[in-house]
Amino acid sequence: MFSRTCRTGSSWSSLPAEMKLSVVEQLELDDIRNFAKVNRESYMLSIPSLFRSVNLASAEALQQFAATVPKPYHRHIHQLTICTKRADDAPGAASPRVSDALCELLPHCTQVEQLTLNLAASLAKAVIPCFEHLLSLESLCIDHCGDEARSPLSERLVVAIAASVPNLRQLSLDRITRSAMHAPDLLGARPFVPVVRGDEDIPDHPILGRELRLPSLLGLPTLKKLRIRDTHLGDPKWECTPVQCTLEVLDLGSCYHESNDYNRVCTERIMGNIGHTVDECALNTALTSQTFAHAKHEQKPLKKLRKIHLTPLFPVENVVDTLTTLSESPVESLSVQCHEDDVVDMCSALEDFLNLRAERGEKGFYQHLHEINVSTVSDLSDALDIGVGVKKRAQDTLSGESADAVRRLQEYCRDLRLQGASAAAESGASLKETTDTASEKPAPGQERVSTAGEA
Repeated sequence: MFSRTCRTGSSWSSLPAEMKLSVVEQLELDDIRNFAKVNRESYMLSIPSLFRSVNLASAEALQQFAATVPKPYHRHIHQLTICTKRADDAPGAASPRVSDALCELLPHCTQVEQLTLNLAASLAKAVIPCFEHLLSLESLCIDHCGDEARSPLSERLVVAIAASVPNLRQLSLDRITRSAMHAPDLLGARPFVPVVRGDEDIPDHPILGRELRLPSLLGLPTLKKLRIRDTHLGDPKWECTPVQCTLEVLDLGSCYHESNDYNRVCTERIMGNIGHTVDECALNTALTSQTFAHAKHEQKPLKKLRKIHLTPLFPVENVVDTLTTLSESPVESLSVQCHEDDVVDMCSALEDFLNLRAERGEKGFYQHLHEINVSTVSDLSDALDIGVGVKKRAQDTLSGESADAVRRLQEYCRDLRLQGASAAAESGASLKETTDTASEKPAPGQERVSTAGEA
């Protein structure tokens, strides 16, 4: 084909612009940068690919980008990550220039689909209307990376921002601080959970009004995936707020200021209100039968649940009890993450669970289960985030008691006539990365048990 093209006299310059753009999109980023230096036409053809994914790693980078990059280029951004920490990591609240820079940038990012905001401090309320213009935005992550005591990020600001996005489907929130306006009971009371004051001036939302509290997120009709971590979930409104969305993925963390029992009750209360539509969930706390006592709908909570993720914070001693609580759900896949120090105990707990399944008969107890994945993490920040922002993990090696525990679990599964693991289990062997669900399903009545080491 190439030789025929040359004989007919065709050349790069004679190709249609659409075809040239398609060719450039296939190049690696370094090649695109080199191609952009050839001539002006090459530079213009490279702009959509060069600006497709933008990462602004500091407040200074954000301000420079907003001030120097031509605004017509902003429409090419599809993935945008912004961190408002200063480059020198100096403490203190974000300067007004950060909010000004966001107001300059965001309204012109009309094609952005994924937006991640790592905020060192709160933002000016003038930023909120900017999100109304982001019609293509479906995935929003807001992570508070500052000092919660000195520069908290108010739930009222975050809810106002999320509610302003017209077509939001995925929302991830980290370290959001309750507002004194909605949580007066937390003021001055043990265990002294941080609370934001002075956020009453955030304007009312056209639909939510002044109820800019975290449970009001359930009123966003387009929302499908919700992740909230390291945030106080004790607002009683979670139990009675009308649900306008059909959540498919739910990932609820815990508040480190509160006890395990308190966090468990909060999770159960939320599950009781919205769990009837959830297909996939991640658990940081144990669940009891009280989850169903909080049910607010005719359909029993978690009757559609197919995938369960147990995070590294999940208490090992509650694995069997929690899985028993969820035994009436049509669970097909179970993934477990734990620290390497907990591998032995976690494998033992999974053996107890599988033994219980064998005793009760797989036709009536987790009859749909066909896959169990176990992986280790070295840091909580490496933990799997379902739905939004899944992190890629590296291979690692388990040794000693951890490797022996994995091998015993796999051998136990073989004794139960389950499908063997796809990863090597011998001591010192590298364990295959298998946390992402495999597409090939085993034969009916069998489940795949996979293990993964993680850096």
